[in-house]
Amino acid sequence: MIAKTYIEKAEYRNIWVIGELLSGEIQPVTYELIGAARGLADARQCEVWTVLIGAGAGAGAGSLFAYGTDTVVVVDDSRLDGFQDEIEAKVLVRLIKKYKPEVVLCGATTRGRALIPRVAVMANCGLTADCTGLSIDPENGDLLQTRPAFGGNILATIRCPNHRPQMATVRPRVMKALEPDISRVGRIIREGILDTDADKMKRIIEIFHSREGALNLSDAQVIIAGGRGMKGPEGFRLLKDFAFRVGGAVGASRAAVDSGWIPYAHQVGQTGQTVQAKLYIACGISGQIQHLVGMQSCETIVAIDKDPDTPMMQMADIAIVGDIFEIIPEIMNELAKS
Repeated sequence: MIAKTYIEKAEYRNIWVIGELLSGEIQPVTYELIGAARGLADARQCEVWTVLIGAGAGAGAGSLFAYGTDTVVVVDDSRLDGFQDEIEAKVLVRLIKKYKPEVVLCGATTRGRALIPRVAVMANCGLTADCTGLSIDPENGDLLQTRPAFGGNILATIRCPNHRPQMATVRPRVMKALEPDISRVGRIIREGILDTDADKMKRIIEIFHSREGALNLSDAQVIIAGGRGMKGPEGFRLLKDFAFRVGGAVGASRAAVDSGWIPYAHQVGQTGQTVQAKLYIACGISGQIQHLVGMQSCETIVAIDKDPDTPMMQMADIAIVGDIFEIIPEIMNELAKS
């Protein structure tokens, strides 16, 4: 049995990224996943493949080489207009059986969460959702998949030692895209869909996109976030004024949202939004794991708190010990002078 498992695993090679398309446009999470895949592929001395499935999928295929992809598999068919998860799952399973990737990565987006569990079941392999870290075990090639567990109270590392491919979803803004290298080239493989792939149980009547009432923190470059230390809604009014002065957005911890001080749309963390801002200023946030997994990829982290020993203060690039309600007004006064 051990020998059989070894032989089966040895047949699988390369790191795959399942690209995400919206109205024919490649979404940022695809580039982020390619960046993560490039590191894994270098460790395994193999290639990064990106799979694009959808109507008009081939239009941007060539742009992916600059971001670290070696091969792009394109499945471009008018029957794939919109998001056809039933069809895409069947196509992906056929491609997996044909090319045998060792690892398959997908975004933990609305689309990815609908698609990749179908694929995992049909391909008879494991799936780890909402990963915040990925690495390779150099001894056996197992994918080490780190994610919050037990309500976010611990970080667990999961491996799938007996089946291939190994599948994982990663939340947007957790990984970082590589700087594009326009000198890189690669190959494009074009595949089609079968009539049997197009069999489905549902019919899409209409597709619409609405962000009414939503706050897209994931695009903000400066975020001023508050936690329990803001003491109430009045504290968040101070943060909103601060954010307005610096051209940023206001974020919040789950504790502040659960207390009713600010709407859920502002929540950052495991059960909120994942952000990758250039500057993240955490005000009165203790830094529980649930919150850290949503903002740990920010470029520069500043923490302001009376307690210097909180997890947030310990991980921050700049930690300011003191009273938030004295420090923030002083910062705004200095901004007004400049």
